[in-house]
Amino acid sequence: MNGIELPQGTIRYRDTGTGEETIVLLHGLLVGGDLWSAVVPHLEGEFRVIVPELPLGVHTVSLKPEADRSPAGIAQLIADFLEALDLREITLVGNDSGGGLCQLVAVHHPDRVARIVLTPCDAFEVFPPALFKPLVWAAHLPGGLTAYLQPMRVRPLQRLPIAFGWLTKRGIDQAVIDGWLKAYFGSAGVRRDVTAFVRAAKPRVMKEVGARLASFEKPVLVAWAPDDRHFKWDLAERLVAAFPNARLERIEDSYTFVAVDQPERTAQVIREFVRETSGAAA
Repeated sequence: MNGIELPQGTIRYRDTGTGEETIVLLHGLLVGGDLWSAVVPHLEGEFRVIVPELPLGVHTVSLKPEADRSPAGIAQLIADFLEALDLREITLVGNDSGGGLCQLVAVHHPDRVARIVLTPCDAFEVFPPALFKPLVWAAHLPGGLTAYLQPMRVRPLQRLPIAFGWLTKRGIDQAVIDGWLKAYFGSAGVRRDVTAFVRAAKPRVMKEVGARLASFEKPVLVAWAPDDRHFKWDLAERLVAAFPNARLERIEDSYTFVAVDQPERTAQVIREFVRETSGAAA
């Protein structure tokens, strides 16, 4: 992995492929860039693909003490990351809370973004989904988030609905989950970063952004899983209606983590969207 120093701290990232178009893939809360590992091989032959490790709980380098860890602060970090790498006219793709961050970038830092792809993610009043509200409550207690996440270390419990059970139909490779848990439980700085983010994850944040999505007039693809139990289909329809230049695609037989359940289909809709909106050769 590469690393780059930003005002907020060091961000590690994967950078592969050499195409003229650049795709940046954002993961969500308490998972890492490995979420996209089955999608990247389907894209890197045609595009440059960058996957940053956002400071959302399983990163390996914590932020500087003074860094803004709120959703707005992480959106600023993403904008600074794009600037530091001199990335322009990118395709920004987000999943879960990473999709919520895409919307914050679209509203507040759109200059380097040519188009956006939103897979199942936070939007409007859904931030976080209802089943994960206890995470926010726990984060407001000293050590509460860590105590809440302790059962995740027991492998059978990882498939419960309050864990990964309703995020993916097919399950995540155990070695990947073990790596995520090791990163979280192994660093007080990492826990500090994600706790601050979760404390600031309030519905009003996404409501305010949702009211301003019409300001982003560039192409948007909403690629949603009709079976998703956390982010319902009507949320996707509302997102399409909120943007002035958006369309909707279905990713069948999947829950929230479409990159895990349907990597080929996810890569296909991203690839075709970039081709259609950039004039890239088929």
